[in-house]
Amino acid sequence: MRVSPGKMAVIIIGAVLAIDQAIKIWIKTHMMLNQEIAISGDWFIIHFTENPGMAFGITLGGDGGKLLLSLFRMVLILVIGFYLVKLSRRPETPRGVMAGFALILAGAAGNILDSLFYGILFSHSSGQVAAFLPEGGGYASFLHGKVVDMLYFPILKDAGGDPLFFRPIFNIADAAITTGIFYLLLFHRRFFASKKARHEEVKGEE
Repeated sequence: MRVSPGKMAVIIIGAVLAIDQAIKIWIKTHMMLNQEIAISGDWFIIHFTENPGMAFGITLGGDGGKLLLSLFRMVLILVIGFYLVKLSRRPETPRGVMAGFALILAGAAGNILDSLFYGILFSHSSGQVAAFLPEGGGYASFLHGKVVDMLYFPILKDAGGDPLFFRPIFNIADAAITTGIFYLLLFHRRFFASKKARHEEVKGEE
């Protein structure tokens, strides 16, 4: 039975969110901040860090910057979600376009969940394994939680052992956003070009 593009997008979003949050919760409740687990030699490492800013460790200044980033992510999720629903109602929309936007939406939602709730649900992880629903409350207020990152691939290093590639530490949500963007750019530029051409044609007829 062939799944409709809309249902496919829902499945992708649900799967990415489930995997992303399951890994983050395990990391948060089993590891201390900056603790590492070598998965494959010294090139694939689980390194627990927390990111108060954007993807791949990029940050904005202070609590105000964090609040703006959280609000921006919420607006972005609403916009992409609305656009996905709109695309799903058009029979000419390629399934790949739906999949790409579903990955982007899932990644944005995965990280905003950390920002919204992790500060309330968990104690801090500095020098201790975080407790879930700690007495006295969590480590931060609503919208000010930190995003849990853990995937580290220092594949290439210089003579001193410092990583040259890949330096950032990221998570499944970051990977979903990046994959979705590059997939759309590489394989579906024609869809967006044709949409632009149709829009200009309609505009010219007015």
